Amino acid sequence: MSHKPPDTPHQAPATITTPEPNGNGDAALARIGDALRGLRYGSVLAIVQDGIVVQIERTEKTRLGKSDR
Repeated sequence: MSHKPPDTPHQAPATITTPEPNGNGDAALARIGDALRGLRYGSVLAIVQDGIVVQIERTEKTRLGKSDR
């Protein structure tokens, strides 16, 4: 006996937009963009508290080639 899911039409996920309480959204996005610019290997982490970006961390990794090892 196999279980078949009910026939329901596919729905796209809803897009949720929330306004920034203090309007720092544009500045935060610009800073995140700056952190991403030129990053080849690594990560960018945005710390959010109460819906406001309060900290951005950038971790960059350097890959060594065979001749550098």
